[in-house]
Amino acid sequence: MSAPSAPKNTPKVTEREARQVAEAAREQDWHKPSFAKELFLGRFRLDLIHPHPLPPADDVRRGEAFLARLRDFCETRIDSALIEREARIPDEVINGLKELGALGMKIEPKYGGLGLTQVYYNKALSLVGSASPAIGALLSAHQSIGVPQPLKLFGSQEQKDAFLPRLAATAISAFLLTEPDVGSDPARLATSAVPEGSDYILDGVKLWTTNGVVADLLVVMARVPKSDGHKGGITAFVVEADSPGITVENRNAFMGLRGIENGVTRFHRVRVPAANRIGPEGAGLKIALTTLNTGRLSLPAMCVGAGKWCLKIAREWSAVREQWGRPVARHEAVGAKISFIAATTFALEAVVDLSSQMADENRNDIRIEAALAKLYGSEMGCLMADELVQIRGGRGFETAASLAARGERAVPAEQLLRDLRINRIFEGSTEIMHLLIAREAVDAHLKVAGDIIDPDKPLSAKAKAGVNAAGFYARWLPKLAAGPGQLPCTYGEFHPSGHPDLSAHLRYVERSARKLARSTFYAMSRWQGRMETKQGFLGRIVDIGAELFAMSAACVRAELLRSCDDHGREAYQLADAFCRQSRVRVEELFTRLWSNTDDLDRRVVDGVLSGTYTWLEDGIVDPSGDGPWIADATPGASVRDDVHRPVR
Repeated sequence: MSAPSAPKNTPKVTEREARQVAEAAREQDWHKPSFAKELFLGRFRLDLIHPHPLPPADDVRRGEAFLARLRDFCETRIDSALIEREARIPDEVINGLKELGALGMKIEPKYGGLGLTQVYYNKALSLVGSASPAIGALLSAHQSIGVPQPLKLFGSQEQKDAFLPRLAATAISAFLLTEPDVGSDPARLATSAVPEGSDYILDGVKLWTTNGVVADLLVVMARVPKSDGHKGGITAFVVEADSPGITVENRNAFMGLRGIENGVTRFHRVRVPAANRIGPEGAGLKIALTTLNTGRLSLPAMCVGAGKWCLKIAREWSAVREQWGRPVARHEAVGAKISFIAATTFALEAVVDLSSQMADENRNDIRIEAALAKLYGSEMGCLMADELVQIRGGRGFETAASLAARGERAVPAEQLLRDLRINRIFEGSTEIMHLLIAREAVDAHLKVAGDIIDPDKPLSAKAKAGVNAAGFYARWLPKLAAGPGQLPCTYGEFHPSGHPDLSAHLRYVERSARKLARSTFYAMSRWQGRMETKQGFLGRIVDIGAELFAMSAACVRAELLRSCDDHGREAYQLADAFCRQSRVRVEELFTRLWSNTDDLDRRVVDGVLSGTYTWLEDGIVDPSGDGPWIADATPGASVRDDVHRPVR
């Protein structure tokens, strides 16, 4: 059937205009040091992460006390199989979480919250996510990107006083940005907020509103038209979910996270007081991106919990399952998978804990570290779950309910694989994360040489940029030729007697960081303005940086545990194994920077889109249903039943 391919009111923007909107929302300056930013510039600033920062004793005490209560709740009140079977979190579980204070983990005590640090908030998500990923998603969407975090960073005192006590106690929040035809390209945002007296009138449709079905409060991104007295632009609002004109038109269902309360929300002439606007007009995207700087850490935190569970099941299963006279773990093909799960879980926890502690201390800019953690955690989490399914064989593909029905342990390995898959899409897909991190990684280059490759800049600006670039690169490039990584005794404290030599891995990181920076510079010199189209190259650059960051975090964590006499020897072994595995991946990525099929792939894509290969599709039937690829989201009154169901 034919249908409009996009909402009728979706703004039409060029590629350049879309980039300008995204660029304007970025934090333009770096006021604090960043380990990852320095890494991409070829400078291995180990001093920024070592010695590993530690939380204050009082934060540890409060955090551990809450984790103990949460663990008891998870073990006695959460039935993961029931949530999977009924595709819904029972109301009594959500109310129990409210009583526990879980809605206010990150809200300050003066507003009724627990005031947990980022470290313990993430540990809590890791714990509860292992019991039920759907509950982890509910709590994360509520606090990591929902109303509390934007208010904490940008809200007025009046807004904090009005909303935070509710959010800490009973009010569930949701974040509404995505639209049926607008994902990671916010320049085309269609939902409008038109000023009318002391209010704004919201009209539009939001898609994939996690928590939207049960939410009490919403943070909504909408476009304010420019007019007299109004700057206009994409703006953030706190909206009461039961306001007249709001309809939750659908509760969406997915391949995983079956208990998630995710919907489609329509706004039709919804009146929102101007007092509910967060920050000034036009600041909505900046608020969203800043919120995600630390909010993204929640997803890799839950991937840590998934990795720990994968390791537990792999250990227990592979010790009892025998093939050809010995446990499958003793066969090298399976053992390699178990080693990968163990080493990667250790490294991923190191990345999340380090990034979280740096966020708590607020002395480093962690926007790249958090993005790398999200990217790396979501990719590695899926790989670990996939390897667990493979280790379990046919039982890995079988559902937990089926296993239980025939008398075996109900291990939900296939469910974990389905549940984790969304993390490669949530809060910035892997492809978008590659571009976002790459933009930050080349920020220093664009600051000094950006005008040279900008076609809209006059010759005078290009000439000035040329002078600045010459000075910058004259100082920077010579430092990439040699460094501490070439000296055999550097980082010697990471090679204590009787332990694996982690200092060699840190020297490798230092050398590779300089090689990475040289590769980036060469690519910019070669492609100049076309660099932004080389997404395959940029993705590999980012992936190398992610591996180097993970190696650094793993080594620093191992040394921390050794110095605290807390499984130090075993931690060194895991860090050594991870770094050796990571180095293999890094070397492959470096090779693929220049030896790849990117150009050929583009030609094949041209052929696919032009219909050259339609003959290849012969011999199948398409079971897809009828309907448009993208639903029409033209503003107007809803004709659907409201499925909004606040939990009381």
